[in-house]
Amino acid sequence: MSRTTAAAASGHPLVSRTACGIINSGGNAFDAAVAAGFVSAVAEPVLTSLGGGGFLLAVTGGGESVLFDFFSDVPGKGRPEPEGDAHFFPVTVNFAGCDQDFNVGLASIAVPGTLKGLLHVHRRLGRMPLAEVLAPAVRAAREGVRVNGQQAYFFRLLEPILTMSGTGRRLFAPEGRLLGEGDTYRNPDLAGFLEELARGGDDFYTGDTARRIARDLRDGGGLLTEEDLASYRVRERPPLAFSYRGMRVLTNPPPSLGGVMIRAVLEGFEKVDPARLAFGAPGHVLPLARSLKDVEERREEITAAAVSFSRGTTHMSIRDRDGNMASMTCSNGEGSGYFIPGCGIMLNNMMGEEDLHPDGFHAARPGTRIGSMMSPTVITGGAVGTMVVGSGGSMRIRSAIPQVIIAVADLGIAPEEAVRLPRMHWDGKAMQVEPGLPEETLALLEKEMPVNRWEVRDVYFGGVHTLAGDSGGGDPRRNGSFVSGG
Repeated sequence: MSRTTAAAASGHPLVSRTACGIINSGGNAFDAAVAAGFVSAVAEPVLTSLGGGGFLLAVTGGGESVLFDFFSDVPGKGRPEPEGDAHFFPVTVNFAGCDQDFNVGLASIAVPGTLKGLLHVHRRLGRMPLAEVLAPAVRAAREGVRVNGQQAYFFRLLEPILTMSGTGRRLFAPEGRLLGEGDTYRNPDLAGFLEELARGGDDFYTGDTARRIARDLRDGGGLLTEEDLASYRVRERPPLAFSYRGMRVLTNPPPSLGGVMIRAVLEGFEKVDPARLAFGAPGHVLPLARSLKDVEERREEITAAAVSFSRGTTHMSIRDRDGNMASMTCSNGEGSGYFIPGCGIMLNNMMGEEDLHPDGFHAARPGTRIGSMMSPTVITGGAVGTMVVGSGGSMRIRSAIPQVIIAVADLGIAPEEAVRLPRMHWDGKAMQVEPGLPEETLALLEKEMPVNRWEVRDVYFGGVHTLAGDSGGGDPRRNGSFVSGG
């Protein structure tokens, strides 16, 4: 088997460097993904957390594949009837051009899966000692990470949630003001927690930490119980597999929605002759826009009864020299505002998302695995050779990923350029379009459907981080970083 170059693309330079560093120290792509996952909880603290959930698609150099589902479960197992009101309330986040309410508080917390998922993947596929895998995250949490412009922007957006508790204020506003670009974010409690974890002290799901979490939430109006934590399991699933122009595409299967919707977008576009395509030309944009719109309008038919979620998300794509590939996407929602005492970990707010609960908040049965739009993806064969891709970006994940796949596979565009190209997304009322497409094309598109022209490229359109062949690209919308070598 031929050896390839180790590479990583993610939403933060430290995360990408960590992944390649682990590989160069003797680890494989799965060690690297686990190490990067822990580091991202420090470097991207409002997009991911050990108290959130996610997915990792693993493809080995020998061609074996498995999807690790460590997304959140609905809480409430063994919970008696509540004696008081649930701690559940809206917080307004001021996005550019609009305000949006998110529900947070203790009753917004679903059963967290990220910590157990990362440890499970390490046990199943890793080869380095856990202490070595955790060391970069321990160092980052203790010494601190410089806040870049993208993270400072997210801090401002979510300030009401980040500073809701005393712990949050100590972490994100240590001198009475919110951390900004150039400041240093430190989390010494998380460093201590990880050091104990490296020594084998895992009591997050059973033990003292689990009892503390359950007690806090019981006393404060939450839903999560000690039984929820003790019974949580990582699920291994066969990936959703399909063909696109002779390539084999592996992605997240149901109950996730993202994979089936990406398949539908690509199936709609596959009718177009790639030999006649040029980026931005009507022959590219119009059929792509029609496919995006059609899939959104047939969403219920395509996804059947599954449920969707993921807003605050981050993704990493990793490949080692032996051809092992890891595509991992993680989320903490917007965060609940609750930090586990002494651990520096904020738990998720996945029970507080309106689009997650079409039948009403807290209506699903405890123990139900929540669906998601997250879609870690690996493509092999055909024009790309190998491609590892995924994205954050809530509902835009399902439109962002196929647009980058089409740019690389059909248009022959290098991945570092493909992630920068302007994107589109049908939101149910209009085609949202980033700047950069030709005026002639936009004029034709406006004859077919409503179009909202954006003046800037924005995180709204996702954060696609991808590897393809010997190159890769980190999405600049989310300060993406590509690192290779070794």
